[in-house]
Amino acid sequence: MLPRLRPGKLCVAIQAGSAGEMVERAAAALADTKFIEFRLDSLARPAEALPALKEFLSAHRDVTAIATCRRKQFGGHFVRSLSEELEVLSSAAEAGCQIVDLEVESAEEAKPAALAKFREGLRAVGTALLVSFHDFTRTKSLEHAADRIHAFAPDFVKVVSTAKSLADNLAVLRLIEERSLSAQVVGIAMGEEGLVSRVLGPRAGAAFTFASFSDGAETAPGQVTTREMRDLYRVEQLDQATRIFGVAGNPIAHSLSPLMQNTAFRKENVNAVLLPLKVRALSDLLTLVRELPLAGLAVTMPLKQEILPHLANPVVGKSLPLTTRIGACNTLRVGADGKIVGFNTDVDGVVRPLEKRLKLKGARVAVLGAGGAARAAVFGLVDHGAEVFIVNRTHETAVALAREAKAKALKHEQLAKARFDVLINSTPCGMAGSKQALPIKENELNAGLVFDMVYNPLETPLIKLAASRGIPVITGLEMFVQQGARQFEIWTGKPAPEAEMLRVVELELRRRG
Repeated sequence: MLPRLRPGKLCVAIQAGSAGEMVERAAAALADTKFIEFRLDSLARPAEALPALKEFLSAHRDVTAIATCRRKQFGGHFVRSLSEELEVLSSAAEAGCQIVDLEVESAEEAKPAALAKFREGLRAVGTALLVSFHDFTRTKSLEHAADRIHAFAPDFVKVVSTAKSLADNLAVLRLIEERSLSAQVVGIAMGEEGLVSRVLGPRAGAAFTFASFSDGAETAPGQVTTREMRDLYRVEQLDQATRIFGVAGNPIAHSLSPLMQNTAFRKENVNAVLLPLKVRALSDLLTLVRELPLAGLAVTMPLKQEILPHLANPVVGKSLPLTTRIGACNTLRVGADGKIVGFNTDVDGVVRPLEKRLKLKGARVAVLGAGGAARAAVFGLVDHGAEVFIVNRTHETAVALAREAKAKALKHEQLAKARFDVLINSTPCGMAGSKQALPIKENELNAGLVFDMVYNPLETPLIKLAASRGIPVITGLEMFVQQGARQFEIWTGKPAPEAEMLRVVELELRRRG
């Protein structure tokens, strides 16, 4: 490593339509990082931007800058010749960039004399050489790619692939672990499935990782913002003792679990991070669980059912585990022996808010719907002594669930004639994008408390209707936070910071609006 070169763990990649915009974005990025990659190939005439770049770097001596001018045939935007690429990178070094990124294909294509001259120029101004390889289609032969780069003895080795599965992250992290003992290595798997490698690369020994300037300004597929990498995933604080958790599903990008759980970890000083995991196949997820390894998981549909045969839940007496009876598991804890124990904290998401407001034993509770969310509510409430009535559009489905859970089925036309302590909506009615706003008619709202599991929007039509009649309400947001609080307790053994978890999730939902 060159003596004056002290890059951080997080480099923000900046591309722009003009030199002025590039410098403006770099100046704005200084609030989050002092390590910047200038994607000069995003400019129509990169050479014309170098005077402005030199002025910026002269004014900010604490900034470490990478200059990249990748040619189009190797995944960049630069459409000119190899000699012009080398010229731009040499000039960027003279302008103050401490690292230049040259793709391995260009290094192999260059004549030895031209490459030697290029490197001599870099050494003269104290600039390091990073040689990179990018595969935009798959993750394969990473060792071979690293060997190709190593042949040029660069200061940094950068191997970038594309993740088609979660297991592809393991190949990248293994490469980092093995090669970082003898070289400054950067390894990343692009794509949504590759987030694991982006966040955990430095933990595995990578010299640094990359982030985007802002949403919509990504320079590579799957890149997330500097703020997310630093504040949400705390990439600079992760170490070998950090426990890794995930929330798994497909789609998963908009999950609120990473925000909620990582906030809780930070609040309670727990050395852990939770990552969103895009899962196309359960077998892929189980590979990550074993080999990363993961300490625990939150899982969404359809994984809640698919995971059941893989659980090592103990049978207590003659009764089956609750997850088995419900037929769904949303929370996993992985033991040191690799065995997976499953829980259904959706039950806690229903029971906990209600227990704060009334005695459940003997309470009359109507549950609208008979799907997966309803099953957790019905089994949990029956276990706590409530008298549960299931109302579903297809009455036969309600009858079948009632028989399983020792509850009662009620035909919809009987709803208006009955009175309940609690009415719970487990249907998607009222959810953002749902065509049906209310799960019941207004004259059927005969309950002392209304609980809507839907949390987007925060105030559903059902919640608004109940509030307008002076009926106390429980929102889906409270359920979401309470099931998450129980997950936190299962994973950490500590009480969850419920108020803080509620605060950040509500703020984010209002921001998304």
